[in-house]
Amino acid sequence: MKDSGCSTGSTTGEDTTGEVRAATPTPVPRAVVGAGASLLVTFILGGLTAVPPLSMDMYLPALPEVTEVLHTSAATAQLTLTACLTGMALGQLVVGPMSDKWGRRRPLIVSLLIYIVATAICAFAPNATLLIAFRLMQGLAGSAGIVIARAVVRDLYDGVAMARFFSSLMLISGIAPIVAPLIGGQVLRFTDWRGVFVVLTGIGIALTAVVWKLLPETLAPERRHSGGTGEALRTMRGLLADRVFLGYTVVGGFAFAALFAYVSASPFVIQEIYGASPQTFSLLFGLNSVGLIAVGQLNGKVLVGRVNLDKVLGIGLTLVVLAAAFLLLAATGVFGTPEELGLAPVAAGLFVLMACMALTTPNTNALALMRTPHAAGSASALLGTSSFLIGAIASPLVGIAGEHTAVPMALVQLVCGIVAALAFVTLCRPWQRRAAGEQR
Repeated sequence: MKDSGCSTGSTTGEDTTGEVRAATPTPVPRAVVGAGASLLVTFILGGLTAVPPLSMDMYLPALPEVTEVLHTSAATAQLTLTACLTGMALGQLVVGPMSDKWGRRRPLIVSLLIYIVATAICAFAPNATLLIAFRLMQGLAGSAGIVIARAVVRDLYDGVAMARFFSSLMLISGIAPIVAPLIGGQVLRFTDWRGVFVVLTGIGIALTAVVWKLLPETLAPERRHSGGTGEALRTMRGLLADRVFLGYTVVGGFAFAALFAYVSASPFVIQEIYGASPQTFSLLFGLNSVGLIAVGQLNGKVLVGRVNLDKVLGIGLTLVVLAAAFLLLAATGVFGTPEELGLAPVAAGLFVLMACMALTTPNTNALALMRTPHAAGSASALLGTSSFLIGAIASPLVGIAGEHTAVPMALVQLVCGIVAALAFVTLCRPWQRRAAGEQR
């Protein structure tokens, strides 16, 4: 596919050698420039990006109980995750362009209100079908937090500063995967799975109030798009015509799918195959999230600005593939039965895989959005939609062979990691862009 370079005259954030330039902040409203306001916006955006892990991870320890109480199969119970993920994917395609047209605040607040209603209804769902339907609506509404948070970052930052900010967001939003399963596991000690959705409803109400009162508008009226659906579609088509942007979109999508294969299958792998309790599973999940945060801070504080972002991304993809290969060998019995192998080696492999997402996700987002300052909302929507759609496809595949084997999970992770690496090599071609710059 032709590398169009996004011929809009936009800044890409790279110099002619392919190295990321020091950032020049994009002009933004004065209200968000001050240090105090900037810190406040950081925490608010972190909360918004925490909506997906809160919506899914608090619910993970309850999956076996949902299967039993609603008299359904493991694959059907996992469809409640798939529905939420699919909603988050499709919703971004709508909310992203809307935020380019009407600003960031209005679509965000409306979506959060819908999220509250859908989550409250999930708490009273009498069967799996209704639960799946309203999990879909919950995902559609919850997608606004993801796509608009990324767009706000693009409004405020460029280049190295943007990559560092994404890593800072990972510190804040990364707390959610740690806290969410722990909260979910503790909620299950006092009530059933429905109580998880009651807690999520309360979180949605609190976040909406904070956004309403404290989040400023970051997209000035003169920078908004005035067109309708046709213009939005043309903008997205133009973005996808950029081979490099498309490459980073594919890389991010399949890397996320490898992570979500773990998110979807781990309750059954850890609890059913290795016999861990819901509380032990929650603690292991939280430990993996600590790794995600630690590597994210290593990326933002040490690597960004010193090492080319593409090199860091390549290292992260390599480690994901190696970790997934180890997990597949373990799942197929190369190292012995689950009883002989024990939980520790598998938990270590999952830890490496999840931690390496801190080298892929923030850098993929930054490298892609550097090319698209003219349409941050639409670009953010495409990045998010690809990730969530591919993750939604991966989710039911990990349970296709039942609850008592980890082979599907590891196989999906390995395939996704390999596809992401191939897209990086064949579409992004960072060495080729650096060579072309050196010739100039």
